[in-house]
Amino acid sequence: MRVLGIDCGTERTGWGVIESDGRKHAVLGHGLIRTFTRDPLEARLKVIAEHLRKVISEHAPTAAAVEEVFYSLNVKTALKLAHVRGVALLAVAESGIALGEYSPLEVKMSVVGYGRAEKHQVQLMVRSITGLGEAIESEDAADAIAVAICHATHVVQVRAIHTVRAAR
Repeated sequence: MRVLGIDCGTERTGWGVIESDGRKHAVLGHGLIRTFTRDPLEARLKVIAEHLRKVISEHAPTAAAVEEVFYSLNVKTALKLAHVRGVALLAVAESGIALGEYSPLEVKMSVVGYGRAEKHQVQLMVRSITGLGEAIESEDAADAIAVAICHATHVVQVRAIHTVRAAR
């Protein structure tokens, strides 16, 4: 399966596309969508949407995954992040591909094995799991790849459970 992972952010939105059977994961592409803080939010959202549509068109993923909304002490920041997340969900929905949503804890557990892992630990494990030789350009892109890995792993686990139940 080909999975697009998205790490939402108002200034930097990371993306990563992997090819996976749920156990082996190969990175097909990754990057960063940058916006300028001086631009109005609606213009920044448009830039993010356009780039995500382009990534979806170029890589043709069969599934996508994003992190669930988390609670933040700064309500204004959380609301802006929710807007970006909404744009990402819309781009995915427009493409007609399946969507998975995972908590930051689930993502870190599936990649690092520890739900409170630091960003640099996630980045190291993503490189190790995928066999990616070069450094990942940003923590945001590494986080996006981690979300994609989490989704691929989850889908295979769910299929295995259904197979076992069907065999009974």
